[in-house]
Amino acid sequence: MLPDDTARLRAAAAFVREHDTATLLPLLLPGLRGTELNSLAAHCRFVHAGLLLFPTDPQDLSSRLADCGLAADTPSQPSVVVRERLARRHRRGTGELDVRILRPAVRGPAGERRAVEVFALTVPAGSDLEAVAAHERARGHEAHLAFELEQPDPLVLRGLCTVLTRHGARPDGGGYNPHEDGTVLYFTTPAGETYGYRRIELYMHGDHRDALAAHFDERPGAGRPAETLLHLLTGAWTTQALAAFARLRLPEAMDTDAATSTRELARRTATHPDSLATLLRYLTMLDIVAEDTGGQDGFRLTPLGALLRADSPDSMRPLALMYAGPFYRSFGALDHTVRTGQPAFDHLFGENHFDHFARDPELADLFDRSMAASSRMFQPLPAHPVITAAAQAPTPRTVVDVAGGNGELLGRILTAHPKLRGTLLERPHAVEAARRSLDAAGCGARCDYRSGDFADVPHGGDVYVLSRILHDWDDDRCREILRHCARAMPDHADLLVIERLLPTDGSPSLATAWDLHMMCNVGGRERRGEHYARLLADAGLELIDRTPLPLEAYVLHARKAAPEIGA
Repeated sequence: MLPDDTARLRAAAAFVREHDTATLLPLLLPGLRGTELNSLAAHCRFVHAGLLLFPTDPQDLSSRLADCGLAADTPSQPSVVVRERLARRHRRGTGELDVRILRPAVRGPAGERRAVEVFALTVPAGSDLEAVAAHERARGHEAHLAFELEQPDPLVLRGLCTVLTRHGARPDGGGYNPHEDGTVLYFTTPAGETYGYRRIELYMHGDHRDALAAHFDERPGAGRPAETLLHLLTGAWTTQALAAFARLRLPEAMDTDAATSTRELARRTATHPDSLATLLRYLTMLDIVAEDTGGQDGFRLTPLGALLRADSPDSMRPLALMYAGPFYRSFGALDHTVRTGQPAFDHLFGENHFDHFARDPELADLFDRSMAASSRMFQPLPAHPVITAAAQAPTPRTVVDVAGGNGELLGRILTAHPKLRGTLLERPHAVEAARRSLDAAGCGARCDYRSGDFADVPHGGDVYVLSRILHDWDDDRCREILRHCARAMPDHADLLVIERLLPTDGSPSLATAWDLHMMCNVGGRERRGEHYARLLADAGLELIDRTPLPLEAYVLHARKAAPEIGA
């Protein structure tokens, strides 16, 4: 192993010790700041710097590790992804390349556990692999900085990938390593080399083949149309399997660290052991649970499955029950909506979903909790410049959350900014739920509550929030809602509209899926940014800017339009 490899290894260890996530990301992605930076930093953390080294033998590698103050006895595993990349680049058989992965531990600036990820390709003296080593040293193809997803949720992963590509990062391969049960996605950075690193790695535990397929810009099962169609046709099974898992309280009965036998889980949940085993094997394919690989009959809960626990801080259990409940039934009548233009929900239940839920307190509570679960996806909103400016004003300012559900989003804003006050407008039953929620969050003393409809938007606020409201309605109703807000807003007030935006280029998007959902269940729609700008203008409001949020959502910032001169 040449001396410059030791120098690179020492430099990598020093880099890992000195940098943190929030300062490193903008260096790699110029222009990344504000809510997008906060979103990325909230969902992933810097865990290692990676590089490819070329020891002559294992003892040579151990000596170099020791010379750099790293553990010489660090265990290694076979590489899959990097070995395959090297084989393709140099037209070699994978069997010719002995590539190992090892991660000697390094402490970050705050003492957090990190590593230097070493890919070691053994190159014996005089071997024909010396040409490969010289090429790789000169170009540094495998040098990268890695960020691990705290919770490998598919929607969060897609949102993070969207932010990366929006700021110029480009997909550059990846793969699944069964030896450590981990999936990696590589990106090249728009800034070229940053401190000698030109690539970003997103790492997540588990097998995420669909994420890899999207990363490689291909459909799962590409080239096998019948298999692809069958996979699509059975999507309903997944929805109901997840809901059954949640309804049976299986997530609460399972441990994330140790496997529990199927028979014991059946005893805890009063279920049929053999039938339960069939469900759990299916959920294993979805990375909701993991089967014990030590020969025992048992399963453990994965971080993804833990999101279905009722007591999880970011629980998505209400969404699972809602999407597999009334909304699932109405999607069975989607053809009615396509034929008539009328919501399938209204056709099936005889009334719109707002009135239907209001008549059933249990269903209304589930709907409000599902909306609250969704609002947790918009964690960066309290850091929006409009919110922070209001919080820093010399006199207390008020945030008005119009149709704010059970107060989850308003509670996040008030918790982040103790000087702000809040006003929540909602239906009577939702107001009581919001009062309980905000009291529990310690914000109740700074909140006022108004029962009513959109015509009752409170006057005199400083910041007005419409979070995922306009997509419920047609254009005429949206104009009416926005006019109610404009009439209530003082001249200095700001309006923040949170919605998903349809892509302008027809690219795959969560907004496109939600557009179908809104049409079928509510009679509303998702829209493009310029469409919202027109609706705002029709209500006497001007779109100032738009800021991306996770999961392809945006904050549309509007203010009252300046009166025309001479008008």
